[in-house]
Amino acid sequence: MKNKKIIIAFLLCFLMVIYVYVCDIDSIPTHTILFQGESLNIKEIFGISIKSKTEEEKREKTQEKEILTASKINQEEYAVNEEKETFEVKLFNAITVKNIDVNVIKKAKVVPAGNLTGIKLYTNGVLIVGMSEIIGIDNEKYMPYENSGLQEGDMITKIENEEIFDKEEMISIVNNSSGKELKIEYIRDGEIKETNIKPVQINKNEYKLGLWVRDSAAGIGTMTYYEPESSKFAALGHGITDIDTGELLNISNGEIITTKVLSVIKGQEEKPGKIQGSIDGQNKIGNINKNTSFGIYGNTTDISNTNIDLTKTMDVALRSEIELGKATILSSVDGENIEEYNIDIEKIYLNNDYDNKSMLIKVTDEKLINKTGGIIQGMSGSPVIQNGKFVGAVTNVLVSDPKRGYVVFGDMMIKEMNT
Repeated sequence: MKNKKIIIAFLLCFLMVIYVYVCDIDSIPTHTILFQGESLNIKEIFGISIKSKTEEEKREKTQEKEILTASKINQEEYAVNEEKETFEVKLFNAITVKNIDVNVIKKAKVVPAGNLTGIKLYTNGVLIVGMSEIIGIDNEKYMPYENSGLQEGDMITKIENEEIFDKEEMISIVNNSSGKELKIEYIRDGEIKETNIKPVQINKNEYKLGLWVRDSAAGIGTMTYYEPESSKFAALGHGITDIDTGELLNISNGEIITTKVLSVIKGQEEKPGKIQGSIDGQNKIGNINKNTSFGIYGNTTDISNTNIDLTKTMDVALRSEIELGKATILSSVDGENIEEYNIDIEKIYLNNDYDNKSMLIKVTDEKLINKTGGIIQGMSGSPVIQNGKFVGAVTNVLVSDPKRGYVVFGDMMIKEMNT
């Protein structure tokens, strides 16, 4: 009996080790982007090694060239594309379990912005944000969506094979259905699905599906940087999610515009502050084409509508160059003047490639604390500067302490912009 328990314990430990190895291997990305001079920063565990396959191929091709030169073989066919590199993940240095394809991009130069902007996003389809019973023309209650499989967070993209770009188009198709069952195409977790739903007539000319939908979102945030070489911009440092579903909005397009500040509500412990403003009748700065977990991105159309200093171009720091201690942020709390405020970088999470909490900072500038209490809603995207380089953007505030918040690495934003 004792031997049996030992065997079972041994098997459980063995299975646990196997599970850890499988999880670690699965967590290693198959594709990533690095700046020139940046190292591939992936945690290794015993028995798993990561080595450059490209370097090995270079050595082999160099040897081939030396052998074939006498035959006057065109050596251009042996050239290696320096902008790409492949790493092999090996188990016990023998079995290849995964390849990591790395795209190497040149170091970027940007103009840190810090100006407050209005943001408008339009979804790729219509987002289901709620469902409710409806009263038919016969005064009976109906839930036409009940057996359709649709749920909150689904994005309806087509009805009867016709693309849907806004809720007005959806309403028109449903009203013209005459109660006929409709084929719905929708997206959930990146997967395209289909279902059928029969509209319910509520009066002579109107039909309903019982779905509450949204096709746009708007808010206020901070423009992080402008890249003169490409005329691209980045803002927020985090993505825009739907207020009802919490899901990242799948957008078709959007725009950033100037904004007018109406009031500033100071942040307090357990009560985050915010900037309240208006985006009506303001001037367009650029078009948004990406909404990601690491910020929103697009192309500027009229950079003159900002008040950023275009002469202050600077390098984007590699995360390995960032230091604990003093730094500054640029922010336009009043919507007009961009000012530089002192902060301290308290923690740096070098291995964080999975979310926008790369650094923990604390606001130390009394002028900003007197204005806002620290970090408030609307300041997301404020660029962080250290040693003359752009190092990241403010993303979140700690609800328990408005003087503290998180920053996303600048290199992550550049990579996200270029994917």
